[in-house]
Amino acid sequence: MTVPLYAVRGGPTVDVDAAERAVADLLRALGQDPTSEHTRDTPRRVAAAYAELLTPRSFNPTTFPNDEGYDELVLARDIPVHSLCQHHLLPFLGRAHVAYLPGERILGLSKLARVVELFARDLQVQERLTQQVADWLAEHLRPKGVAVVIEAEHLCMSLRGVQARGSTTVTSALHGLLRDQPSSRAEFFALAGIRP
Repeated sequence: MTVPLYAVRGGPTVDVDAAERAVADLLRALGQDPTSEHTRDTPRRVAAAYAELLTPRSFNPTTFPNDEGYDELVLARDIPVHSLCQHHLLPFLGRAHVAYLPGERILGLSKLARVVELFARDLQVQERLTQQVADWLAEHLRPKGVAVVIEAEHLCMSLRGVQARGSTTVTSALHGLLRDQPSSRAEFFALAGIRP
């Protein structure tokens, strides 16, 4: 079975059958018996889990005319975000703060979280994920400014290697007035609850 990957972005697909075979091979390589009662369904479960984690749900990026001329910050704070580290295939989890200064159009609020999910359901690095969300909003909404901050714990750093449990990585991407105008930038960071 092949599951479409990048439903909205276009791109490759997840070959679930090949992933199942690869997981069975990995279990064998790790000294486990993929045919035992305890691991018999593990290849299917792991392949299905990765297909789900790597396949964004498609959505319609609903926008509306900014008839009232609203020109203040629109901020969605604490959007849950999880993705898979491109280097270790382990999750990183945290929250995103996404804001924009409206131009001629405003975005349906739930779509801010959908855009985060769109790019998070991929093999990622946090820096690129942050930039992709900001770039998508700047391109599709054409606001006066965009700001995205992601705070996440990377299990590849907390469970292995340095084992720095509880450490958080913070990344930001800013465009337009939220990058260039110090007062707007400061307002975003204050409302998002991010310490300078």
